[in-house]
Amino acid sequence: MPEEDKALHGAVVVGAIPDQNPRVLKEAARYAKLLGAPLVVVHVDVTRFVTYEDPDGYVHSAPIDINVDAGAEEFEAVKQAAAEVLDGRIAWESRQLVGDPALALKHFTTKIDAKLIVIGTRKRGFGESLREFFTGSVAARLSHRQSIPLLVIPQGELLADDEDYPPSDLT
Repeated sequence: MPEEDKALHGAVVVGAIPDQNPRVLKEAARYAKLLGAPLVVVHVDVTRFVTYEDPDGYVHSAPIDINVDAGAEEFEAVKQAAAEVLDGRIAWESRQLVGDPALALKHFTTKIDAKLIVIGTRKRGFGESLREFFTGSVAARLSHRQSIPLLVIPQGELLADDEDYPPSDLT
């Protein structure tokens, strides 16, 4: 494990994306305080993949598309949003992972022996529905692949009890 990750042992890990509802970060901070645990804000760069990992824990990655560096901009946006919500409330660290979000979060939280994973539900919309169709729900995939407690925070508009999601064209 890299030296900088040793201080994160037993942390609350929050998966963060740009333009996410601040409620996700606030709830993660609340649980970190309740558990007396460090808080780690994690962004997963899906435009890169892991090529190999050194024995000391350093991860080497490569871009899926050589002309894309969107992950760096997204990570900066996530850190800025986290600073606005968390600074003055709780000490926190940030990390950027690469690859599949569910697998990257699983690997990282296992490595630091996290106490809790906090993620938000996905936003509504065609683009998000299409992404979930191809990649699956990060929350569902995490819940089936690791043993660390998982807290899923609703964000955006809530659905009525009789409303289908995604909207059904069968009516």
